[in-house]
Amino acid sequence: MRTILITGASRGIGRSIATLLLSQGHHLCLAVRDPDGLRDTALDPRLHGDALSLCRYDARDPGDAERAVQATQQAFGALDTLIHCAGILRSTPLLFSDAQSNEPDELWSVNVKGPWWLTRAAWPALVASQTGRIQVLVSMSGKRCKGTLAGYSASKFALMGLCQAMRNEGWDQGIRVTAICPGWVNTDMARATSPLAPELMTQPGDLASLCANLLNLPASAVPFELAVNATLER
Repeated sequence: MRTILITGASRGIGRSIATLLLSQGHHLCLAVRDPDGLRDTALDPRLHGDALSLCRYDARDPGDAERAVQATQQAFGALDTLIHCAGILRSTPLLFSDAQSNEPDELWSVNVKGPWWLTRAAWPALVASQTGRIQVLVSMSGKRCKGTLAGYSASKFALMGLCQAMRNEGWDQGIRVTAICPGWVNTDMARATSPLAPELMTQPGDLASLCANLLNLPASAVPFELAVNATLER
């Protein structure tokens, strides 16, 4: 059983991961923008006794990173796993308009600096556990740039680099990092832009199963990168 802090668990992939891990008996703290939005859902803490906790979290606020770690430790006395699912998608092209001038900073703030701050805040606890695990929902857009999504791809490439830095820094302390790189996933965010029918995309529940299985692997077998794509790319 692990003690896990998950961001972005109010919808999509993060929600599927949280639901599955909770059913497997792990202790979870869900760091979300609107904790009240999970009331009267399957992720309502009132349904799970001492196994589930919620805290308010905005990836753009460094103080929220510290508070999320503190909330996890206060609820469960420890923290050994961090799963970064919070992220945003903007269709910012290379030659963005004046109306989009704030989007590069917004993408960088949420998709890169948010995971950086939270990992930094959680680091002492992960080291203390001696079996720390970090999973980061990156994207296939962190491995290649397709189309004109310059801003999103740039943020995800940077996030992949950050994952490598996490892995290098934590290796000798037993921390293992996996950058999870899905292509099109059947979520509200993807359905707004994907050319694929929902049933042809990777399903959030299948990604959740992969994430859960990773937590069962010993340190000697944890992959750094897990690429999952519903389409063939040559």
